[in-house]
Amino acid sequence: MINIVLFGKPGAGKGTQAEFLKEKYNLTHLSTGDIFRFNIKNETDLGKLARTFMDKGDLVPDEVTIKMLESEVDKNQDSAGFLFDGFPRTLAQAEALDAFLKSKNQSITATIALAADDNILVARLLERGKTSGRPDDQDEEKIRNRYQEYNEKTAPLMNYYNNQGKFHAVNGIGSVHEVTNRLSLVIDQL
Repeated sequence: MINIVLFGKPGAGKGTQAEFLKEKYNLTHLSTGDIFRFNIKNETDLGKLARTFMDKGDLVPDEVTIKMLESEVDKNQDSAGFLFDGFPRTLAQAEALDAFLKSKNQSITATIALAADDNILVARLLERGKTSGRPDDQDEEKIRNRYQEYNEKTAPLMNYYNNQGKFHAVNGIGSVHEVTNRLSLVIDQL
């Protein structure tokens, strides 16, 4: 079983790349963003709660996110592996994910970060915001707040996984095909 964490700031291309990787490696794609948006659209209690944080550009609290991901993993017990997109985002989430996977006799195989310049990513998100309807992609201040959150809470995870020998960085700038090839080179060597 392969379990991969895909890192990157908002707009780095995690969702786009996840679509290719899940097909190529037969992985179950678990995107916290997609799961939150589904819950928001359907106005579930979790969706209403998540929206209050997301509309401000803040991250959803760990306890909500962790329970949601555990439920999604449990729903897909026959999976060949998981591609975690947007999770974990904090050290507490990484430790909780490790403990949860260990209880299932699994572990994270690798973490891969899509590296890209902030200014390029801001431009991508503002462009995406024109068609996505997502309020968090239409305001540069909110986007930069998300990057600040990422730098403060998510970037330390690189050290956490690097200390386990599981961290890999990949240049996230280029065509979709070029970035997919870079990611595949890392995954094929696992």
